[in-house]
Amino acid sequence: MITLLGPTATGKTRLSALLADYLDGEVISADSRQVYKGMDVGTGKDYDDYVVNGRSIPVHLIDIVEPGYEYNVFEFQQDFLNVFKDITQRNKIPVLCGGTGLYLEAALSGYRMADVPKNAELRKTLSGKTHDELKEMLLSLRKIHNTTDLTERSRMLRAIEIAFFEQSRQSDDKAFPEINNRIFGIRFEREIIRKRITERLKERLDNGMIEEVKTLLASGLSPEQLSFYGLEYRYLTSYVTGEIPFEDMFRLLNTAIHQFAKRQMTWFRRMEKRGFKIIWVDGTKNEQEKLNEIVRYFEREETGKFIAL
Repeated sequence: MITLLGPTATGKTRLSALLADYLDGEVISADSRQVYKGMDVGTGKDYDDYVVNGRSIPVHLIDIVEPGYEYNVFEFQQDFLNVFKDITQRNKIPVLCGGTGLYLEAALSGYRMADVPKNAELRKTLSGKTHDELKEMLLSLRKIHNTTDLTERSRMLRAIEIAFFEQSRQSDDKAFPEINNRIFGIRFEREIIRKRITERLKERLDNGMIEEVKTLLASGLSPEQLSFYGLEYRYLTSYVTGEIPFEDMFRLLNTAIHQFAKRQMTWFRRMEKRGFKIIWVDGTKNEQEKLNEIVRYFEREETGKFIAL
């Protein structure tokens, strides 16, 4: 698998489609909002980007749930694993593409998440234990993937809860598949990405984003529900419902997206510190140059796998 990540407005979608076309592969979206039907302009689905040389590149995990449903990272991991298995069984190359750090790590972490219910009885038993006692117990139960599981009491309690849950059930079929993966990131200088974000926001406002919010509200979604789905929907809902004027909406939303892009890069840097190797590609290069740079890292084997050159 090849993973393509980066902050918003870096051209990930188009490059992932070009890469999938070149490799005879299929794209898997790792975007927490593009899973929702009818949320197209505001989430930047950009369907035309998936058309390469006159054919539509298959893309998975977009438009899979209805607006109003609160999709979560556990569900994403299960859906990702099912799609990954389907693509590879057909001897195609998966290209994972997105900017939602939590979803990317769910796919790349190498361990399965569990939909674990809270265990009130266990938590009552653990309530009297000290931090060090909880830490010792957790280390005896499972391998630790995040250091915060050992520094924050609430996370330790949850990790112990999950460990007991996993031990209480048969999980022979729950192994995470080994994925031969390379991660590439698209990076721009901060001022360039700020300019790209502002230009893209203007374009989307001119091409139906406001009308999309009006349609979603008319379909029965409440303003509170729409606000759950991210920055564009939060600020546009405030504008459409008359809470703020257009000029304030644009200014506040534009600033918020800039801040969001900065947080995305912070997340990716944390991934690197945790051991994920990201090969960064200069976003200012043209599409063909970026494609060539990524392809140069790989050599096709008869098995269909890729090895680093």
